[in-house]
Amino acid sequence: MLAQLGSTQFEIAPLNAHELSHDGTADFVEKPVIGTRPPLEFVGEGSDTRRISCRLFPERFGGMSSVEGLQKQRQAGRALPFMRGDGRALGWYAIERITQKDTYLGPKGVGRVVEVDIDLKRGDAAGGGSVFSIIAGLI
Repeated sequence: MLAQLGSTQFEIAPLNAHELSHDGTADFVEKPVIGTRPPLEFVGEGSDTRRISCRLFPERFGGMSSVEGLQKQRQAGRALPFMRGDGRALGWYAIERITQKDTYLGPKGVGRVVEVDIDLKRGDAAGGGSVFSIIAGLI
């Protein structure tokens, strides 16, 4: 397993995650002062985004059902646990966008090569983040 997002596993086949990227930011506010560059005050973590880039070969290995499952998870709008293949938990992420590009279309209109980019945004566990909201989601 290369990675796992919610119930979806990314493996060599059928859903091949060939690239993972991460963009973390910090937020600052400028304090205006006379005669010098304004000092910056750290106000906390900024947005934390990740992208999973996948390539599928549906005619040979399938995998379109995994993309459909990801779309359903995106539509649900809930944060999902994200884990790297070595078992390291990376946090809770909501699927912000899924971009699909079919190339070399076959006779049924499905691409012989399908490239999928999944954009994730860091969120709280189960949409709320508190222990109470996690328990409430389980009941």
